[in-house]
Amino acid sequence: MGSQAAKSSDVEPFYAATVETALGPILLVADQAALHILEFSGEERADMEANRHEKRTGVPIVPGSTPILDQAARELEAYFAGRSASFETPIAFWGTDFQQSVWRALLTIPVGETWSYKQLAVAVDNPPGVRAVAQANGANQLAIIVPCHRVIQSDGKLGGYGGQIWRKQWLLDHERTHFGVPEGQLI
Repeated sequence: MGSQAAKSSDVEPFYAATVETALGPILLVADQAALHILEFSGEERADMEANRHEKRTGVPIVPGSTPILDQAARELEAYFAGRSASFETPIAFWGTDFQQSVWRALLTIPVGETWSYKQLAVAVDNPPGVRAVAQANGANQLAIIVPCHRVIQSDGKLGGYGGQIWRKQWLLDHERTHFGVPEGQLI
């Protein structure tokens, strides 16, 4: 987040808020219509994504509040409390068509389940594109809500995670404990 001025005085800024969670602070960035960024704050990645967003849009990010930020904060609180894994906050994707197809596929992974990167590649109709799918998965800017943490390696190992691997393990354990795991499905 920086001091970049909006290109026009009638352009409304994006608003940012930080929510405290069991995994540390989370940065939320939204406008009046949708949530654009949900990243673990205090991580270099959160600052990088916010700066990239400002450059991409030409619109500054300023501290503030919107109904979208409030809704996302309430839903995150319910998620971390183990009461709900349902997210209804409107979201906005900023990426290539391919990345967006991967992120939409991530939204279909049920809570308590995991997919391999290969399964995700098949879901986006690109079976040989496992590496490209893994890169798109890693470029997700809406952690937790777009559940990239539910994608693991074919051998059952966790693989990478932009929010750090210990958080990925925590999220998977949390979902298994609070939201159940379908019969025969291991996390």
